[in-house]
Amino acid sequence: MEKPTHVALVSSPGFTHLVPITEFSKRLVKHRPNFHVTCTIPSLGPPSESPKAYLKTLPSNIHPISLPPINKEQLPQGVQPATLIKLTITHSLPSIHEVLKSRFSKDPLTALVVDVFACQALEFAKEFNALSYVYFPTSALVLSLIFHAPKLDEEVSSEYSNLTEPIKLPGCVPVMGVDLPDPVQSRSSEVYKQFLQTSKAMVAADGIIINTFLELEPSAVRALGEFGDGKIKLYPVGPITQKGSSNEVDESDKCLRWLDKQPPCSVLYVSFGSGGTLSQQQINELACGLELSCQRFLWVLRAPSNLANSAYLEAAKDDPFQFLPGGFLERTKEKGLVVPLWAPQVHVLSHNSVGGFLTHCGWNSTLESVQEGVPLITWPLFAEQKMNAVLLNDGLKVALRPKLNDEGIVEREEIAKMVKCLMEGEEGKGMYERMRNLKDSASNALKDGSSAQTLLQLASHWENLSGI
Repeated sequence: MEKPTHVALVSSPGFTHLVPITEFSKRLVKHRPNFHVTCTIPSLGPPSESPKAYLKTLPSNIHPISLPPINKEQLPQGVQPATLIKLTITHSLPSIHEVLKSRFSKDPLTALVVDVFACQALEFAKEFNALSYVYFPTSALVLSLIFHAPKLDEEVSSEYSNLTEPIKLPGCVPVMGVDLPDPVQSRSSEVYKQFLQTSKAMVAADGIIINTFLELEPSAVRALGEFGDGKIKLYPVGPITQKGSSNEVDESDKCLRWLDKQPPCSVLYVSFGSGGTLSQQQINELACGLELSCQRFLWVLRAPSNLANSAYLEAAKDDPFQFLPGGFLERTKEKGLVVPLWAPQVHVLSHNSVGGFLTHCGWNSTLESVQEGVPLITWPLFAEQKMNAVLLNDGLKVALRPKLNDEGIVEREEIAKMVKCLMEGEEGKGMYERMRNLKDSASNALKDGSSAQTLLQLASHWENLSGI
């Protein structure tokens, strides 16, 4: 019988971080059934139903271990999700260590892979004589910013948002300072200091596994491979999403039944991910813009908040329909469908009636749209989403980005213009063709191309080490 190779993963709190690193482990054991993966899962507060249901679908050689949840009352209130995530990891370090100690006191651990927010746990790799890796769940563009952050910190004296010229990272599309991630926007903040610490921790790891693929960001990936004289091992293994996962969806789902009745490529899917929220004023403008566009739409609606990330680590409680403009549902019932809180996104994007996606630009959603060849309207809200929007708009040219007014609102006329342009304009047709090409590239990368070969290379390396 083949000797098992043991790998440990450490996720970060939040479903959007749990899914990518777990899907990576599923891809790994599919190629190497002799691999045994222990997935350690910190959480902030009691776990919601979505993670619990998701974890039940995992194959038998992936062992999820949910750690005792951290009490929210122990943590500061009103801080950014990134800070809450980092603090949750800090409070969970004793539990993470205990899992590793009990699980690998006899079986040797070959590799410890941690989510980018859990870099503090890398310190345990040496104790267990294991290699250390960071799982980076977003783009090569964002990873390039993290790698070059210490140098930028020395070279730039003002706040990045005050820069009048774009930041030019090697091999990457230029990015204005205002489009850098939230943690970078206030250089005196604690979260910015943590950002710089993360950069130093990542370059000290034995390798970085990144959820992108060579054909999506070729020059950025190659430039990263040369960073630090090529001493950092980079493994682009994406796109890693829930596409093709064993997760089942009810084919009688209201969204899918409605989509079955719509013409091909006629529906704009509107969703801001599992945690994005809009203000009441912006919900009104979006509703009116969709109505004004006269295009078909499927809108996943969440109750309003003045904090764009308010639902990221919190379950929604209010009925969102009460916040729509009066008469909207009745006036648009022939053209649109509004559903509360959630839709089976992978299945929606793969449906032949969907021709566009208005998205918050979370990387999971971005890769899912690439895999299905669906062009985008980018509406970034928080975290690194503005950088993702720049990559999609300016770099790959597969998306439109609406303009904000002086109050930071996208007005209804602008929304209607963007929707019409994407769904029936010549510019939208060009984006559709470029997205279809990326779809083919993504499929090839996973089948037997760049990402498949990279994953096999990494798995073979671990397998060889475990046999020593």
